[in-house]
Amino acid sequence: MATTGIPRTVLVAPDGFKGTLMATEVAAAIGRGLERAGLEADLCPIADGGEGTLDALLDALGAELCTAPVEDPLGRPIEAPFGLTPASRRGMTAVVEASAASGLHLVSDECDPVKASTFGTGQLIAAALEGGARTVIVGAGGTATTDGGSGAIDALHRAGGVPQSARLVVLCDVRTPFEDAARLFGPQKGATPDQVRRLTRRLHAQARGLGHRDPRGVPMTGAAGGLSGGLWAAFGAELVPGASHVLDAIGFDPRLRRARAVVTGEGRLDQQSLAGKALSEVATRARQSGVPCHAIVGSSALDRFGMRMLDLQAVLEAGDAGELASAGRRLADLL
Repeated sequence: MATTGIPRTVLVAPDGFKGTLMATEVAAAIGRGLERAGLEADLCPIADGGEGTLDALLDALGAELCTAPVEDPLGRPIEAPFGLTPASRRGMTAVVEASAASGLHLVSDECDPVKASTFGTGQLIAAALEGGARTVIVGAGGTATTDGGSGAIDALHRAGGVPQSARLVVLCDVRTPFEDAARLFGPQKGATPDQVRRLTRRLHAQARGLGHRDPRGVPMTGAAGGLSGGLWAAFGAELVPGASHVLDAIGFDPRLRRARAVVTGEGRLDQQSLAGKALSEVATRARQSGVPCHAIVGSSALDRFGMRMLDLQAVLEAGDAGELASAGRRLADLL
């Protein structure tokens, strides 16, 4: 039963469930469950720089979807999407998702963590610049690579570099410094312990050869296997927290203040969720605004201390669209 003065709208703001469901699909499923229970759902799929960043920003920026021929992480030809806004006094803005050209999902069982290159991401940035973009937003996350951005730098140099009038903004999903990229994330990309050591040595060698800017020790330079640090060192790219940038761009805060509660989520809730991920940013903003925050996740491995840090009111697990809808309906009973 409705209570006078209490909003009926629930803000549904999940990230994607990596490898299974996109953020739009997760949000739609949860929203169906809430609506079946008589609540209204404001669907607000989010991202933190990884997969789903292009989808999250496309409508917010009024951008059109374009494609360009690029190389995947292993050098095979593919078509990859990017977003491009109409011309304005501030110039055109492009959104490039590194995972679209260099993503782990593109190589699956064929992954070669040493050979995998961001060359295709550089080609995608070059295509955006050639299309007239003065600002290129690069979502750095979800890649199969730990090449320190050397492939992207090579591709951009071959295309004539980055004009001084252009601005690169890299959305980072971690605060990891350049030299730790292989140690912390290499195993997730299929690297053996020996390969992690080899990749770490290569990152140190690359850092010494990147000119007057050394990315080692600088927060966020380790995103996408050091892609962020390479672009920062070679072209003066700005590094910003991805989740915060996306939430601001999609008008998250005003929507949050109008909501009865917010439901967020991701594929796996664990310690990494506390370090700049989209779910953590949603939980922080909800706590600051005094709006109850709940989560529906694929699986939860976060301890009680971590739960207290996020201040989540309830955490439900769901693995597919049907379970997400059911979880949304169960959650409605708690709101």
